Amino acid sequence: MDEASLTFWLTLQAIDGVGDRTLLKLIHAFGAPDAVLGATTGDLIAAGCSPELAESVRRGPELSIRRQIDRQVKIVGRLKIQTITLFDRSYPARLKTIPDPPPLLYVSGSLSPKDEVAVAIVGGRRATPSGRLITEEIASDLAGCGVTIVSGLARGIDAAAHRGALMHKGRTIAVLGCGIDRTYPSEHHTLRRNIESHGAVISELPIGAAPQSHHFPRRNRIISGLTLGVLVGEAATDSGSLITAKLALEQGREVFAVPGSVKEEACRGSNRLIKEGAKLIEGAQDILDEIFPQIDARQRAMLHPDRALMEVRVPLGREETVAYEALSYEARSIDTVIESTGLSAAEVSAALLSLELKGQIRQLPGQQYIRR
Repeated sequence: MDEASLTFWLTLQAIDGVGDRTLLKLIHAFGAPDAVLGATTGDLIAAGCSPELAESVRRGPELSIRRQIDRQVKIVGRLKIQTITLFDRSYPARLKTIPDPPPLLYVSGSLSPKDEVAVAIVGGRRATPSGRLITEEIASDLAGCGVTIVSGLARGIDAAAHRGALMHKGRTIAVLGCGIDRTYPSEHHTLRRNIESHGAVISELPIGAAPQSHHFPRRNRIISGLTLGVLVGEAATDSGSLITAKLALEQGREVFAVPGSVKEEACRGSNRLIKEGAKLIEGAQDILDEIFPQIDARQRAMLHPDRALMEVRVPLGREETVAYEALSYEARSIDTVIESTGLSAAEVSAALLSLELKGQIRQLPGQQYIRR
């Protein structure tokens, strides 16, 4: 979209009384935002506007708002941000089908037809180490099969989902709860750049919008709307990811959940989803089995379901095998491994290093280890 067209869009959006539904109704009636802004009061009333709204459209936004719009348009140009409207062919097809699709999207990176086969992975910000690891593995396997991973760039499960997709250089999309010129949380700046290189970062919010709490429930409808289904990786009872699951159901999407420990507060919300009917997920194949019947032949051709799920086992030595069997998918300390194996500290250290280099385990902070 060129600067003039974007200016008309933002001007119409900025008028008091013009929400998303009214904006889309007016554009359908007149063909384009500039035509709406140039319409007579009588034509606007004939199109369904109240006399008060028609007068607001004729008057336009205040001068200070117009200047703010000019600044926003210049930032979009300087940062090379794409703007896509609901009427553009490049607008995500699945998102277009939800009850309240965003009329205008800001995009950095690039969207692709491959993103039609997408799964959202969301969860709590205070995820456990095992929760993050399982999320990375599922996201990595799905991305390796050609599925786009959608999440919200938040700490915890969201970040693990994006990182898992990037392990296979797969596609991933981050949906922001702030303006696209901002990164939230700020420590995910590098992760964001990697996402833009292998997918897209998108937002419906205007340039400069802060990450305020009321933005995120609205953001979540886009996360679920882009996808065939939503996987809740790990979530407490107050997690915002449960809102995403609820929206997914309302949009006719699948809802999946990874089971967690019944003693772990971080898993109570996701476990409750399973009680309420969400599909229990132990690995990527469970999700593939559910979404495959929903996609057409063209979309199936984009997938390669066997690529990432072929498990490669490398031969292990005696000490490596003993150390590996002493570990689990819950973090364990090196002292615990030494105690349970009967190996010396030097033998355990060497075995754990070798297992890590072979990609069989991962080291966590505090000399804790976990199976991959």
